Order: sequence, then C-alpha cells, then structure tokens
Amino acid sequence: MARKFLYVVAALVVLAIGASAVYALWGNALIRAVMVPREPFEPLKPLPADAYANATMWIARPDIVKDNPALWTPAGTPAVKDMGQAAVFFIHPTSYITTFGSAHWNAALDNAEANATARRFVASQASAFNGAGEIWAPRYRQANYGAFLTQGPEGDKALAAAYGDVRQAFAAFLKANPQGPLILAAHSQGSRHLLELLRNEIAGTPTADRIVAAYVVGWPVSVEADLPALGLPACARRDQAHCIVSWQSYAEPADPSAVVESFERKDGYTGRPRKGTHMLCTNPITGAFNGQAPASANKGTLDAREEGQPPRLIPGIVPARCDTSGVLMIGEPVDMGPFTLPGNNYHVYDYSLFWSNVREDARKRLSAFRGE
Repeated sequence: MARKFLYVVAALVVLAIGASAVYALWGNALIRAVMVPREPFEPLKPLPADAYANATMWIARPDIVKDNPALWTPAGTPAVKDMGQAAVFFIHPTSYITTFGSAHWNAALDNAEANATARRFVASQASAFNGAGEIWAPRYRQANYGAFLTQGPEGDKALAAAYGDVRQAFAAFLKANPQGPLILAAHSQGSRHLLELLRNEIAGTPTADRIVAAYVVGWPVSVEADLPALGLPACARRDQAHCIVSWQSYAEPADPSAVVESFERKDGYTGRPRKGTHMLCTNPITGAFNGQAPASANKGTLDAREEGQPPRLIPGIVPARCDTSGVLMIGEPVDMGPFTLPGNNYHVYDYSLFWSNVREDARKRLSAFRGE
C-alpha cells in the first residue's frame, strides 16, 4: 500500500525537474532510485525495557492533556452522551519520506519532520476513535517508505525493526490496561504492524477476548490466507464485536493493480498463497462485509483542503461500494486535496472519507461488546 503513495511523491519530483517523460519511460525504476535508501541496513539498538513507561514515547495517551492530537474533533462533531470506556491502541502510518538515497532505513525518534507528520495523522485518523475511549498512540522507529519498494532483504529488516518497537509499546499498553475492552486501529504501515500483533501477540491468548474490533485500514488482508491465523473473523455487520475491519479506497475508474500484485506476491499468515484469494473489504458506511451504500448515508467526510482553516465535516458526498477486486470504490473522484494517488487511489484519505461513520462504528461495536 505504501508503494502506491510513493508514486505521487516521485511524480512531483519528476515534474519539479521537468522530466515527466523520463518517468513515463522508466516508471518504478525511477521511484526506486529516488526513494530506496542506499546505505546498508544497520540493526537498531534496542530501546530500554521500560522505554514506553515514559510519556515522551507516546504521541497520545490519557495522561497527555496538552497538545494531544488524538483529542481533536472537527467542528460539527455531535457530542457523545457518555465517553466510551475502551482503551484504544493506534499505530500511525509512515511519515518518514526521503529522497535520493539520503535516508536511513528507519526513522530516528527525534526526526522532527516525521514526528510532525505522524501527529497530523493521529489528529485526522485516531481522533475518530476518541468517542469510544482513551487513545494510546506510540512513537516508533518506523520503516522508511523505501522499505516497500525494494525486493532486497533490507526492506523486510527495516519493517521488522519497526515492529519490534510497536510490540514493545503494545506490551506497555496492556500493562497499563490489564482489563476492559480494547480497540486496535491503524493505517498503512501501521496496519501491517497491527496484523503482526494480531498473529503473534493476540491470537489464542486471553487478550483476544477483550478485542472490540481491529481496524486494519489501508493494508490488504486475505479472507482465506490471513484471517484464520489472526484469531478474529471479518466483521459481517456493524453490531458485531470481536472482529476485523479493513478497506482500501479508490475512485472510479480505479487501477489497484500495484496493490493486487503486492498482495499476491507473498504467502498469507496461514502459510497459504494469497494469490487467488479474496481481499477483505468492509464497507465503512454500513460496517458490513462487502455491499454498498449511497453517499446520503455517509455522515461526514473530513475536509481539510482549505489551508489555514480547520478541517470540517461534510455529510452526504462520498458513497462506498466493495468491488469484486476487494477494494472499496467511492464512485467518481472527489476533491480531497493534493494527495490522491495514481490509479485514483485515495489511500491517504481512507479514514477522512468516512470519519463520522468510523466514529459511529467504533461506538456501536463497543456497545455490542458490552451486550447493550
């Protein structure tokens, strides 16, 4: 999924140097040359065992009151009568983007630009869950975008290193929340790490019984080759708990070929090939597995196009339909800003397109978890 995001970055670089014809000729080779780090991978020094006991290792957690981006809500957000009592663990997507091979394979924790972008992701994505409970969003030494572009071992090593931090943060999260309902949510690279947590740390453990839902958004999940190893089924309806939600947004006409090819290249978590299996698609408007919903049922798309103005909610402008390819179709292209990707890929806006419905979804699944 991150690979598709890179297309727009590389395209902008090409346009800036007046060489769009070069991109047309060389395509992915140019992207790899620009985005993949050139240095050898160096293993990361382990974090201290108690690193995530420190509030500075978190973008958001309940005791961070000042400048906590997860507490933000857009104007027009309906007030909730009672704050949900779930603990929410959110893993932000990649915010470490560098060019021309000058980067490291993993972001340093003090990288100011990556940290600022991660905070913006927490504000626009994790905030959808703040009506269901208190949000914990760790900082971690995320893999560079270039890790998704190389077929060499460095990319997998960088992702494994990033996952090590996420796993350590999740252990601290569980220690601080030893009982009660849990909501897990992520996007893009974060969702890849969330899948690893589900398989390695949650499936088959008592923690699995505490999961309200896992929102694995912006990363492909195979119904047949992944789900059986994750310990939770696909969410079939909105009033269901103990299940997994996932979607990847495209306008029509869509070209999800790069995602499909990446999805099919490796075996799933069960060990079964993903090729020939179905991608999980949850309709974020209805909360159901597959299906479609009209724009009139979308309770609020987060519009952040106006520079210098706070984002606002606009209802009724984006429909949703799970396609036979496994991706989510949103109808004709809608202007969400400058980061719509080639192939009409709305990856960057997976949460923003359906912000209000995601917020409602989390609260309804929490009610189902409680048997309400």
